[in-house]
Amino acid sequence: MKKIRDAKGFTLIELLIVVAIIGIIAAIAVPGLLRARMSGNEASAIGSLRAINSAESTFSSSCGANGYAVTLEDLSKPPSGSSAGFISPDLSANGVSKSGYIVNLAGDTSAATITVASKTCNASAAAAVSAYFAEAHPVTVGSTGQRAFATDTRGTIYFNNNGGTMAAGMTGAGDSVLQ
Repeated sequence: MKKIRDAKGFTLIELLIVVAIIGIIAAIAVPGLLRARMSGNEASAIGSLRAINSAESTFSSSCGANGYAVTLEDLSKPPSGSSAGFISPDLSANGVSKSGYIVNLAGDTSAATITVASKTCNASAAAAVSAYFAEAHPVTVGSTGQRAFATDTRGTIYFNNNGGTMAAGMTGAGDSVLQ
């Protein structure tokens, strides 16, 4: 007759201890992973604003008669004789959600019309203006990102720690320079 102690395998207590240890390790690791994801989303938003600055500069010098595009749709339209727009297709519309951030472009509050829409080389829907304002804010503050970012004609990127939508003329109290 076999003894019960000679049976091979793990006891229920041993399995429960292993599961508890795995749970503790996961509880320690998950918040760090979420912070890393938010940090990556913020880096992507900053990269999108830098791409907008670059695209606006190219648009101004080659297509807008020293004026800037008013919307992301205008920047995504290719100039005559080309098949590529001034900005990548993933930023082809205002209000686009990219990596947990909503990105927008508009004329700045002090912008004046430089060129009527029919005179730009890519037949933009809107007239070229003297100044632009772009912003990116998290879809869900505290989950997809913590800070909101903005830039304007000067090319400086600003951030606000509350994560709310930043309005044109945002260089007021509470906003900090990123670069």
